[in-house]
Amino acid sequence: MESGLQLTLLLLGSAVLGVVAFRMLHLPPMLGYLAVGVLIGPHALGLAENSPTTHGLAEFGVVFLMFSIGLEFSLAQLKAMRRLVFGLGLAQVVLTIVATVVAGFVAAHFAPHLHIGWQAAFALGGALAMSSTAIVVKLLTERLELESPHGRLIIGILLFQDLAVVPLLILIPSLANPEHLAANLAWAGVKAAAVLALLLFFGQKWMRKWFTVVVKRRSQELFMLNLLLVTLGAAWITERAGLSMALGAFVAGMLISETQYKHQVEEDIKPFRDVLLGLFFITIGMLLNVQLVLQNWWLVLILLAVPVLLKFALIALLAKAFGSSDGVAMRTGLALAQAGEFGFVLLNLASGSNLIDPFVIQLVLASMVLSMLVAPFVIAKSDQLVMKIASNEWMLQSLQLTQLASRTMAAQKHVIVAGFGRSGQSLATLLTEEKLPWYALDLDPERVQEAQAAGSNVSYGDAGRREALIAAGIKRASALVITFADTRAALRVLDLVHELAPSVPVIVRSHDDSDLDTLKKAGAAEVVPEALESSLMLASHALVVMGVPLRRVVHRVQTARDERYAALRGYFHGASDVVDDPEHNYVRLHSVLLPDDAAAAGRALGELALDEVKAEVTIIRRGRDRLEASADTVLQAGDVVVLRGSADAVERAEGRLV
Repeated sequence: MESGLQLTLLLLGSAVLGVVAFRMLHLPPMLGYLAVGVLIGPHALGLAENSPTTHGLAEFGVVFLMFSIGLEFSLAQLKAMRRLVFGLGLAQVVLTIVATVVAGFVAAHFAPHLHIGWQAAFALGGALAMSSTAIVVKLLTERLELESPHGRLIIGILLFQDLAVVPLLILIPSLANPEHLAANLAWAGVKAAAVLALLLFFGQKWMRKWFTVVVKRRSQELFMLNLLLVTLGAAWITERAGLSMALGAFVAGMLISETQYKHQVEEDIKPFRDVLLGLFFITIGMLLNVQLVLQNWWLVLILLAVPVLLKFALIALLAKAFGSSDGVAMRTGLALAQAGEFGFVLLNLASGSNLIDPFVIQLVLASMVLSMLVAPFVIAKSDQLVMKIASNEWMLQSLQLTQLASRTMAAQKHVIVAGFGRSGQSLATLLTEEKLPWYALDLDPERVQEAQAAGSNVSYGDAGRREALIAAGIKRASALVITFADTRAALRVLDLVHELAPSVPVIVRSHDDSDLDTLKKAGAAEVVPEALESSLMLASHALVVMGVPLRRVVHRVQTARDERYAALRGYFHGASDVVDDPEHNYVRLHSVLLPDDAAAAGRALGELALDEVKAEVTIIRRGRDRLEASADTVLQAGDVVVLRGSADAVERAEGRLV
């Protein structure tokens, strides 16, 4: 028997290695915790046992997870999404449980030795009804699909699943005593109502006042201690009432969500939640008997395929019944077909209540883990799968692309705006005032509809798809601006632009400078970090308030921008730049793609003597590489040379290049 310190070090070390490995594979860390638990558990290497200490820590992980769900609980959000949450979400959970109970009766008839009664089938149905919020939301965020039609359906169903856990946590332990089920359920309902009324009545009345008293002490340590006291205190109250600790934590989170300290609490509790929840998933992995699973691998595969396929079909049919198109319904079903973290919670609760045969627990546990391992790959390929299955999906997407192409068909030297949020709309306003043509792509259907009704040149489309960029006229565009600060999505767009129109400059928005080099190496003409711009604005206002002359402030800010935005000391020539424009001789940028028979191909940059015509080469793009311009750089056919200078200088320099 290892000591508590040895066990803690083993769990922490294994967790670190597992999360690092799965991060390198671009998989959710939760799967790393599960894999680590399987590896070090008593049924594999035997390095750790399912000790009471481990289970105690793991239970606190569930407590803090439910507390976080309570923090996100919003009556306003539920009201806005009530049709999806209490219509589609309720139908999905109830019908999944009903289907599992029916399957349980069939299994009991053909395999009576498994002892699957309706109580066990009900508990299994509750576990299988859950989907992984952590995996799905993360992947939807990376794919910019949270605001898409299927993204909204998915979030609505996930929200109800999270809420459904609360009554299931009360109901499943009561099923362990079928002789007094009605009395147990009634007594559990009375206790739950009494405890919830006590917590909600007194909690809502005193929570805000008490937190205000604590915050006025101006101590981060005291705030953290108070937060742990409230969370664990509410969990203790519900546990003493014979209910689950997770229920009390959920109520505590819900109460704090109504205060102005919600976001601070959310950040403070996150480290505890993530670490303890990781330990919970490790203990779940430790339950898996690998040898037993390998001996019954065909049963595991059946339990993997049948629930996943049935859940996919059920969710897709329900989404279709709620008015969604075939493509949206299928994408929703594919995203939610896998098992979820709360499924493990309910399965563990059913196991502790001796509702389900341990052999069945092992098989179901293995199938749930495998479904979550497969989920990221299924979601990543969902578009291709839907295109092959849905007969009208090609037609719908072709219609969207045709509409987009018809809008941009006559456009030349226009700006493509990727993302029509606040930043995209501000950019569009400035472009309109300068009488520069632009077309925007956005994935929020409501925003697109409202913008189109107002006369804006916006279409529903994903700038990360080759077909959408071609329809938007990327080969005829003068520039593309990525207005959303998402590095992964921006890299996908940059890769497509490099393939389709390498001479088109791409300007990218980012949160800060952390991904600057990555984006520039991928071909971004310039990266605009929000942090830098906000700091310049803060500095300029502070200097003015301190009495520094406005002219000097403007000069300092402009100098800082010139040093940071070297490539923006100038601008790209547009259709509105005419010869009699008074700004005609201002410094500007111009991209030149060297053809196969270019005069400069095979020659060093210094031989061209571009300084004689007062033009400067800022950068040279060769494929995916971004080369520094030096006298020794030998140019090649296919290079994109970015020139800076006056209109006359740029024109003469281009003549020497091509």
